[in-house]
Amino acid sequence: MRTYELMTIHRPDLAETEVHTLVSAVEEFLGGRGATVSSTDLWGKRRFAYEIDHLTEGYYSVINFSSEAELIADLDRMLSLADEVVRHKVFRPGA
Repeated sequence: MRTYELMTIHRPDLAETEVHTLVSAVEEFLGGRGATVSSTDLWGKRRFAYEIDHLTEGYYSVINFSSEAELIADLDRMLSLADEVVRHKVFRPGA
């Protein structure tokens, strides 16, 4: 298993409780596919350095987890199809 870090930016028009629910859904998605979530950090609403899809701010979250490499493609597809997610990035820290 490898360690990964997932950063997501959710739409700013969501309520903070909805963002918590969406982050929990991502954690459940990971856990259901054999990943181990080590930590979750919700940064709250932040202003963007530049405009993304006509938005100037969004809710940031970071999830650290360990999983097999095959899971990353499924996670990327799920987050790409989610309308609530403005941007996401998965990377291996220290690699």
